[in-house]
Amino acid sequence: MRHLIDPTDLSMSELDEIINLALDIIDNREKYADACKGKKLATLFYEPSTRTRLSFTSAMLELGGSVLGFSDAKSSSVAKGETCADTTKTISCFADIIAMRHFEEGAALVAAMNARVPVINAGDGSHSHPTQTLTDLLTIKREVGRFDNLTIGFCGDLRFGRTVHSLIKAMSRYEGVKVVLIAPEQLRLPSYMKQEVCDKNNIPYVEVSSMEEVMGDLDILYMTRVQKERFLDEDEFDRLKDSFILDAEKLKKARPEMRVLHPLPRVNEITIDVDKDPRAAYFRQVENGKFVRMALILKLLEWAKDESKTIDLIPADTIRNQHVCSTKRCISNMETGIEYLFRPRTDKPGKFRCVYCESKAKL
Repeated sequence: MRHLIDPTDLSMSELDEIINLALDIIDNREKYADACKGKKLATLFYEPSTRTRLSFTSAMLELGGSVLGFSDAKSSSVAKGETCADTTKTISCFADIIAMRHFEEGAALVAAMNARVPVINAGDGSHSHPTQTLTDLLTIKREVGRFDNLTIGFCGDLRFGRTVHSLIKAMSRYEGVKVVLIAPEQLRLPSYMKQEVCDKNNIPYVEVSSMEEVMGDLDILYMTRVQKERFLDEDEFDRLKDSFILDAEKLKKARPEMRVLHPLPRVNEITIDVDKDPRAAYFRQVENGKFVRMALILKLLEWAKDESKTIDLIPADTIRNQHVCSTKRCISNMETGIEYLFRPRTDKPGKFRCVYCESKAKL
């Protein structure tokens, strides 16, 4: 069976297939109107979502399929204590493909390990969000026309932002990509991302404390929210917050061809006076999400029939039940019956990282 749990699950050629199919769907909507006739998508959303859940629903309906599922875990058997694994086994009896969003990191991997149908990770905690990454890539393709030789500024919460982590992973496979990290010290990109993604793939990066100093260098500015609740010192937040708010005045320093992306929802990190600027691509980005999810659904259903497309969910070098994950929200710490799975860290020999959520082993 083939699933999408992490952006790097897709090879470069598979990624191209999905992007090119999405572009064809955009140009030939009627051609795909019955492509999923008789097929059912289950949307299992354990935490709130607007764009992602409705995007999946809209995608399947436009392909001629149907949708079942829930948008609140309290309305499912999860409220009775049912595990993610058991829910997935059950839903596999009713649906042809599953899209899951879960607050527990690693939940999508556990779902895929127990499903009889393809599983799409629609966001697992602060870990990964691969379909948002596909959305971002399609938007970059349509707005900028290429993936290589780009300078991308990531601004806001880079520590906990799953969309940031996923997109950096995806872009690390292209030539000539440079990364600019714009964040307060408390919300900087985790060291393992710098070492195991940027350094490992020879992606140059710089860390700065305001967007003004780099605005003119960027091809893409990827905005996220600076979260007040992440600061121990409220005065520190008040001092820094305006450095990470994009407004029309700051945008004057950007090149005409630069584009602003945002996974949404926004709070106050982009002022509404930016919306009318042609460089603001974030609402066009939302629509791209529907098209790329249409393409992904079609491809996963196609690949489900092809045994050569099956990939190993558990890495060959995995060590079982010898360590405990340091992250409380990891599914291995939150549900019963989950094996502890760890693999050796490439940045620190003799140390290990959780297979589910990529966190360090608990000391």
